[in-house]
Amino acid sequence: MMNPTRGIKSRRTRPAKDPLSREIIVQTAYELLKKQGIQGISMRRVAKELDTGPSSLYVYVKNFQELCAFVLDYGLGQLVLPTSAEGSWKERLFDALDAYLMLLFEQPGLAELSLTTIPMGTNSLRLIEFILSALYEGGVSSKAAAWGADLFLFYVSSTAFEHVSWKQDGNDHMSVIKQSFQMVNPVHYPLIASLKEELFSGDTEAKERFRWGLEVILQGILKTRH
Repeated sequence: MMNPTRGIKSRRTRPAKDPLSREIIVQTAYELLKKQGIQGISMRRVAKELDTGPSSLYVYVKNFQELCAFVLDYGLGQLVLPTSAEGSWKERLFDALDAYLMLLFEQPGLAELSLTTIPMGTNSLRLIEFILSALYEGGVSSKAAAWGADLFLFYVSSTAFEHVSWKQDGNDHMSVIKQSFQMVNPVHYPLIASLKEELFSGDTEAKERFRWGLEVILQGILKTRH
């Protein structure tokens, strides 16, 4: 006989899941990226984190490459760009690229994504638009500005990726490389031997060498205005 006072238990053993959306998928992938680096994100791992199957994600993102593009763009939402009142066009350009570098330093997974992913989204477009606007203000032609923006972004991404990959490895690669250069045979490598100090000069904390690289790229762009 049924007991009328007995409570009926739901078969549900846990709270209802939030409905899937592209925003939730991207945010989940970004959190995995922060914790585990680029190796930590895949369609399968994101799906597992969301307690669903990988096929469910393809309703919202076409493929893994598109997911990476959206994750990169989500990370770039933290980027603070200079205002139009902050210095000359060149100062604003360099400050923006410096801010981009620091963001990639702070979020190591983003550095690799920035090298391997085609930008997609409003935050990526905002950064590119800022660079193009600064170059236009400096009198750079359309083609030189377009190609120059790509060169600037690649330089920043590669600099950041080298920095974070060495840091993650845990080994002091720079000291090892510097020591090997210090020991070169001056007879066989006279220029390396004579420039062994200059080859490793440049204040890393002040980003002196990084800013020098920006200046070299900019001057090359300004000399090829066509």
